[in-house]
Amino acid sequence: MKFCPTCGHEVHQSIPPGDNRPRYGCAHCGTIHYQNPNLVLGTIPEWEGKVLLCRRAIEPRYGYWTLPAGFMENGETTAEGATRETVEEAGARIELGAPFSMIDVPDVNQVHVFFRARMLDPELDPGTESLEARLFAEPEIPWEQIAFRTVEQTLRWFFADRASGSWSMHVSAIRHRPRRSA
Repeated sequence: MKFCPTCGHEVHQSIPPGDNRPRYGCAHCGTIHYQNPNLVLGTIPEWEGKVLLCRRAIEPRYGYWTLPAGFMENGETTAEGATRETVEEAGARIELGAPFSMIDVPDVNQVHVFFRARMLDPELDPGTESLEARLFAEPEIPWEQIAFRTVEQTLRWFFADRASGSWSMHVSAIRHRPRRSA
């Protein structure tokens, strides 16, 4: 951040009184600009024992498979955002279930939240951010082509819970490590 969105003057980083970390602040208007993590919301849509994945048509990880997910928008709930992303990326109609996983990704200032979902029908109409959308049985999951570690971890938890017949809310954190090359 270089300029104050409130008044347009230059901002500088310092620790405000009573705070414990550097923030951008404007000496002209006195506004402190807090920058906080983004929420990434998605679903694990299921139809007749298969899970819906989308092949990415955008970077990062173009051409890799992911669960339908994306950034939360202002003015929506987490449930609304997860449902919207599923419609936008896969064109899937769903009944949203319970939250299933929450994974902190502090190295990129994100929190990923996935909900279980039941597809209302098998019809798919992928949007512009997806090359294709497809249903996969567990043995068909393209594990080496999964775009993100949060998606891989969520899918592993999902299949383990399904096999045990006991569903849990999973919480974890993933720190940066280099991904295998494309």
